[in-house]
Amino acid sequence: MKKLAFVSAFVACAAHAGVIPASVFTDNMVLQRDRAVPVWGAAAPRVKVTVEFAGQSETTEADANGKWRVQLDTLSASKEPRNLILRCADTNAVVLTNVLVGDVWLCSGQSNMEWTVAKSADFDAVRADANQPLIRHFKVPRRDRAFPEEKVDAKWTVCTPDTVGEFTAAGYFFAREIESELGVPVGLLHVTYGGTRIEPWATPDSLMGSAALPELAARVRKASHLTPEGKTNYADYLRAMEKWLPTARSAVEQGAPFPVPPDEPWIAGNEQQPTRLFNGMVAPVVPFAVRGVLWYQGEGNTGDPVKYAEKMSALVGGWRELWSDPRLPFYYVQLAGFQLSDAAKPAMGDGWARLREEQLKALSIPHTGMASAIDIGETLDIHPKNKQDVGRRLARWALARTYGKDIVPSGPVYKSHRAGEGKVVVEFDHADSGLFIGTKEGLKDPVPSAGVGLPWISIAGADKKFRWAEVFIDGPRLVVWNKEVPEPVAVRYGFTQNPEGAKLYSNESLPASPFRTDDW
Repeated sequence: MKKLAFVSAFVACAAHAGVIPASVFTDNMVLQRDRAVPVWGAAAPRVKVTVEFAGQSETTEADANGKWRVQLDTLSASKEPRNLILRCADTNAVVLTNVLVGDVWLCSGQSNMEWTVAKSADFDAVRADANQPLIRHFKVPRRDRAFPEEKVDAKWTVCTPDTVGEFTAAGYFFAREIESELGVPVGLLHVTYGGTRIEPWATPDSLMGSAALPELAARVRKASHLTPEGKTNYADYLRAMEKWLPTARSAVEQGAPFPVPPDEPWIAGNEQQPTRLFNGMVAPVVPFAVRGVLWYQGEGNTGDPVKYAEKMSALVGGWRELWSDPRLPFYYVQLAGFQLSDAAKPAMGDGWARLREEQLKALSIPHTGMASAIDIGETLDIHPKNKQDVGRRLARWALARTYGKDIVPSGPVYKSHRAGEGKVVVEFDHADSGLFIGTKEGLKDPVPSAGVGLPWISIAGADKKFRWAEVFIDGPRLVVWNKEVPEPVAVRYGFTQNPEGAKLYSNESLPASPFRTDDW
């Protein structure tokens, strides 16, 4: 009923005002270059709607519900502010001004993506350098819903020293790198909700279709009116409502105790429930053309890390399906260190280690990339202030894999190991330039730690008893040993809540992701 009421109100408004673009289309926006661009909205039923931009003119007819959609042909990048014009019958045209063409990135997740520039490190210097008219920002308000929404109350904002403070910090520092390297406008679709799990962001279809998540899939199927079991649940609900309504009306009229209504068949509750953030916050901007996705989330799932990689796979697959792009880039942040680890436990495996391991596994999803933040965490704050490095590390993935630049996309990622002669030799991806042990302070690049060993690395034999290890670096390889483990078989590095101290880096000054070679 609520959905029908919304559509009726939307169409009535359109009939009165002529043509209304979807709410993601406003002044100051960035349209996606090098691909077809959908433009949609509402108008009176069956009227002709024309959209004009950059010399193109596309006309369609609104359907019986007043909805319409056209598709602009591929656009070239442009820094020139232009107008997007919408016309409908004899009504006044809607003119959206200062529109650029470049790359649009969807920035999503929980509070570390939501974290603003104003709350980040060195804000005064960042603000002073924030006259960046080619960078634009669209912040979707927090909202969870049982069914997909069509409208949001937001607008595109041009980056200036006065506005930059409210931008997503990780997204902004990413955008600054991309704009600087490529010279094209960058739009940030900011869709975040602090403290949330991954499940609320997934589409219903992606969860229902996940064989790896049977319990979650069954729950969503039962909550959908489009599945056989869901139809039965909704039919039962409607019959129960029909019986309940007379009693409820009588209670109101006679001042009697109000009867408890039937339980809803849909997924009710709050922003932590599956699909509710997708419905309330992502659905209204689909299918606005985007270049890719930036994702910073995981803290909300650290208490239940099992199958997080499968949940990411469902999320990524569902979003790619909605944007009709099976290769849509999806670059994400591996969680930073937080709180304390116990140096008396060389087996580690505590705290967020398992979630980070799941994030590492998610690299098996095609066209994804992971930026490690293990070296920028803060012991007493779950929100690292250094979002500059986060943005730059995400940008490296985009520059290397999306834009074809000849750069290393990532810090070292465990690839393989071999044991022999009392040592374990560990090989990495993204480490061809060599490795070093270094210490990082604030926003500065890490510096080599002369004469310092590598903390938080341990070794074990077949008895599965881990001991802290010694290391030396052999070019791109790490050699690990402990004299008390004469026949080692396994190594763990940084596999703990907060591995403080020196870290392992590539010679690009990028940190190695925590890892373990065993599956114990």
